[in-house]
Amino acid sequence: MAKLFYGTSTEPIDIDDRMLAHVKVVVATKLRRGESFTLSWVHGPDQPVGRSTIWLQPSIPLRFVFDSEQPEALDQNLLKRLANDANSSRGLSLDVALAEPATASASARPAPQGQKVARSLARAA
Repeated sequence: MAKLFYGTSTEPIDIDDRMLAHVKVVVATKLRRGESFTLSWVHGPDQPVGRSTIWLQPSIPLRFVFDSEQPEALDQNLLKRLANDANSSRGLSLDVALAEPATASASARPAPQGQKVARSLARAA
């Protein structure tokens, strides 16, 4: 399970390595352009029921930490879908990205369903 550290919080958002690799590309592209947007997720099973949303902008520190030493194979269709979501008024939603089937390439493994997507960072936002 990879981790996304947001702001100065020491509590990470836990995301599957493959999904975070895709999110990293979308986030880096948008922030490099100076574009702000939201990132949302449904709380994991060890968290109170609900969902969280954070505001991503270039001045808020982010750190991506992956369990895997090797970079993940990126699915161009998934990247396009995530980029479109990030550009929408809804923002990037990890639970929607996991729920919608991606046309994954033969070499890319599918994201596991029912995974613990994230820990709540409401107090850090």
